[in-house]
Amino acid sequence: MRGPRGEPPPPRDLDRWRRAGRIGAAARELGESLLVPGASRLEVAEAVETYIRREGALPAFPANLSIDEEAAHFTPPPGDSRRFAKGELVKLDVGAHLDGAISDTATTVEVGGGGRHAALRQASRSALEAASALLRPGVGTRELSDAIERAIRSQGYRPVENLSGHTIEEYLLHAGTSIPNASGFSSRELRSGEVVAIEPFATGGGGAVGNGPFGNILRFREAPDPERAPELSELYGRFRTLPFCLRWIDDEALRARVLRERKRLQTYPVFVEVRGGYVSQAERTFLLTEEGCEVLTP
Repeated sequence: MRGPRGEPPPPRDLDRWRRAGRIGAAARELGESLLVPGASRLEVAEAVETYIRREGALPAFPANLSIDEEAAHFTPPPGDSRRFAKGELVKLDVGAHLDGAISDTATTVEVGGGGRHAALRQASRSALEAASALLRPGVGTRELSDAIERAIRSQGYRPVENLSGHTIEEYLLHAGTSIPNASGFSSRELRSGEVVAIEPFATGGGGAVGNGPFGNILRFREAPDPERAPELSELYGRFRTLPFCLRWIDDEALRARVLRERKRLQTYPVFVEVRGGYVSQAERTFLLTEEGCEVLTP
């Protein structure tokens, strides 16, 4: 979902972006309230996505429910019977969109409480606060990365160096600019009108993630040929290039067709910490304004 692009236009219809942000934030809070011992992974994901639809938006991507050493990109498959257990560290990552105006927001929950992972959760939250305090037109991505890394290391943890925040454009969740969680990787000044997701990941492990198993999330790289693959072309009309999952496809034959075409689609592996360290995440979406920034997903 990343790639170099030209100068992005400022987002059109700011009320649409603000509403998508409010819906995404409320969906995040709903999901957090449902993450209790014994809760069904499938039911939590579907409840979050149903709420977004009921509010008049669409999920910008399947609800991510990544556990312990998993950093991101797991969503329950159809028929998943697994349930959350006390003490699991869940990264709940939620997105909503209104005609392509996207919000992206995440939190980390220790199922059942107990506080065993309180310091790790605080490390990612502190990093988010440190970076967001600097957000304004003209700030460099390196300055934001420095602030994120300092905040995480000050808590005794490591940033996940190969994950990053990102700019967002219409129907493009990860646009052309990344905001790495460690310093020294990139430098560009942000501009007024850009929409930016800041998402620090902290870990007690090796400080990087590798690819794990398929996380049940896919994305069209480009529009399919409507003559060769009319069913897939219809799906593209629903999802465009935003991530989706098989749970959103009711027809079993069409699900099977999608899986057969996986080589033509982008598939998302679960990101797993390289040394098995637990991972925490915190994320909010911001709009850069002439005065500074506006939090779209409070």
